[in-house]
Amino acid sequence: MEALTRKLHRPITHVEAGFPVTADDSNARPSTVEGLVDLGRQDMDPSRRSILGMSLFSVAVTVPNWPDVVGRLEAAQTGRTRRIGVNDVNTVIAMTERISELDDQFGGRHARPMAAAFLVNTVTPYLSADAPEPVRKAMISAASDLCYLTGYMAVDEGLQGLAQQYYLKALELAGAADDHLTYCTTLRGMSVQAVDLGHGHTAMRLADSAAAASPQAGPRMRAFLAGQQAHSAAQLGDRANALRYLAEAESAMEEAESREKAFGSYDPSSLHYHISHVRHELGDLPGAVEAMQESDRLCYDVYRRSRVKERLTLAEFQMGLGHLEAACATWHEALDEYALVQSGRVDQRIRTMFGLIQPHLKNTTARELHERARTVAPASVAT
Repeated sequence: MEALTRKLHRPITHVEAGFPVTADDSNARPSTVEGLVDLGRQDMDPSRRSILGMSLFSVAVTVPNWPDVVGRLEAAQTGRTRRIGVNDVNTVIAMTERISELDDQFGGRHARPMAAAFLVNTVTPYLSADAPEPVRKAMISAASDLCYLTGYMAVDEGLQGLAQQYYLKALELAGAADDHLTYCTTLRGMSVQAVDLGHGHTAMRLADSAAAASPQAGPRMRAFLAGQQAHSAAQLGDRANALRYLAEAESAMEEAESREKAFGSYDPSSLHYHISHVRHELGDLPGAVEAMQESDRLCYDVYRRSRVKERLTLAEFQMGLGHLEAACATWHEALDEYALVQSGRVDQRIRTMFGLIQPHLKNTTARELHERARTVAPASVAT
């Protein structure tokens, strides 16, 4: 592999070279970095998209605990002419931030292949380059954060199995970098994925694992984790624990906001989103609508994709109350920005909208919404 990599000036993995890999062949088994290269190469290849879309979410996936991943990444290969420094780490961090901004504004459909290409072509060579140990750890941490973001964008596109693979790589890298924050954030992201798919027990296990792995978390991180525990418990019908975790999240958020207002992290809008879903799971539809409206009011303008998705969710909750005209007004607000967002989750909510208003097309308001939506949504979504 080393000879091929040097000759072609890019990482070559066992799988790409066509060497068979068996469970009992430790020398041929892909390393963490090799596995990341193979994963990213598949994701950045348009011809592979349909195959990737067939990979399924697994509730039985083995999620490594913190002691299982800390410090376990293979040693960096040495003897290369290339050596990385702090500026290279900063490049990866800055690129991750820009990709995240694109995802927030436009959804993950176009941003994820860009992230995959950056992982393969730039980040994985950095992971195998010579570096002082502090720089090496910082680079692994930056790679972990980018893997988490790429997994999150795969969730947004509805590629659940692919997202799990990215999340697992993020956990491995976070452990190697001794990066508790990204490790806990990734576990929490896996819990969000599970709860959205209706796997309450898996979501609860992952949320609890995230909370247990961050004993020294600050108040904003505690709110971030407790909010997800509340949502997971509510999906299981565990009212007492759902409300207890929600109270913990609200208390921690008050403490965090009293210290400083934070842009770009778990904020009051995010908390009200969790409050809305907890209330919805517990059967309090009016409370769910109220909390989602407050989340929308507090949402920063830069989070367009989340705003569109949550307005579509709010309209569904309003329909659940029988408030057809209010729901149609909210759907219209979502449609105002829908064309700017490329998101599988948003597309699915638009499909749900068409199904919910179909029985009401004799109503003028519903019919006007339906006619407008058909001019905005692509045929694959409107049918």
